[in-house]
Amino acid sequence: MSKVKYYYDSDTLSYRKITRKKRRTFKYAMAFLFSAALFGILTFFLASQFLESPKEKALKRELTNMQFQFDLLNKKMNEAETVLANVEERDNNIYRLYFESNPIPEEQRKAGFGGINRYKVFEGFDNSKLIKESNKRIDILQKRIVVQSKSLDEIKILAEEKEKFLATIPAIQPVNNEDLTRMASGFGMRTDPFTKARKKHWGMDFTAPRGTPIYAAGDGIVTRADSNSSGYGNHIRIDHGYGYQSLYAHLYKYNVGKNQKVKRGDLIGFVGSTGRSEAPHLHYEIFKDGERINPINFYYGSLTAEEYSKLLEHASLENQSLD
Repeated sequence: MSKVKYYYDSDTLSYRKITRKKRRTFKYAMAFLFSAALFGILTFFLASQFLESPKEKALKRELTNMQFQFDLLNKKMNEAETVLANVEERDNNIYRLYFESNPIPEEQRKAGFGGINRYKVFEGFDNSKLIKESNKRIDILQKRIVVQSKSLDEIKILAEEKEKFLATIPAIQPVNNEDLTRMASGFGMRTDPFTKARKKHWGMDFTAPRGTPIYAAGDGIVTRADSNSSGYGNHIRIDHGYGYQSLYAHLYKYNVGKNQKVKRGDLIGFVGSTGRSEAPHLHYEIFKDGERINPINFYYGSLTAEEYSKLLEHASLENQSLD
């Protein structure tokens, strides 16, 4: 129960009871309610600005985690681009150079995508530019990987072809050094043993005893093993492919027949002195695209540097040939 309040009335010299008017009471009530509402609004505003709700905290944690994941993805893309750039550089400047193949242009490796806007779906977000650039980098990286993968497939084919080429071309001396008496004559102008006139000697003569083994200088197919060619006597011709042929003349006998496949180092015949020959020896020739070339350039597969130097010295002497 509220207390009753009085005041002293000097006119009547007595105490009078204080009575509150209804209008004033209403004003006080409205002022209180307004103040309470204003205080509530201010409190809510301040809380929303400086305090986080559980949902906001969860969203903020998720956003922070997404930023971390993006930074991690960006770092991995940088690393992948660095590794791929190194592979591309080796592909152009080592592999393709070795196999004499044209390098892949930089603009072809890193070309973008024309036509329609591939990244329109990422527009309208707060980080649209960042999202679009990231997806563009990934797409270009994937395309570079596809280009490089196809290039390595091509390099593999070139390597296999190169390996086949190196196995087929004439690359060893057809008579072993330990079986040789001497290297009688080389490629070039020499004295004919029968006419004593200087004329072109189209091969190399290896002096060796009759019956000395003769070996195929490279992989190929025997195209001839007969004596039906003037001056050569019993002779063998091997087609090595790539425009190369080798010829072995003045044989005592054959160890292979026409159309037979041979490998480098296979025994194909034996030294003799058939045909236009002055003494037992092997006359050896190499053809490239139908033209005779100097066999001295085709012994990398069987001679040491010292042996090759001696062979080169003897082959350069303008002596008398044996055929």
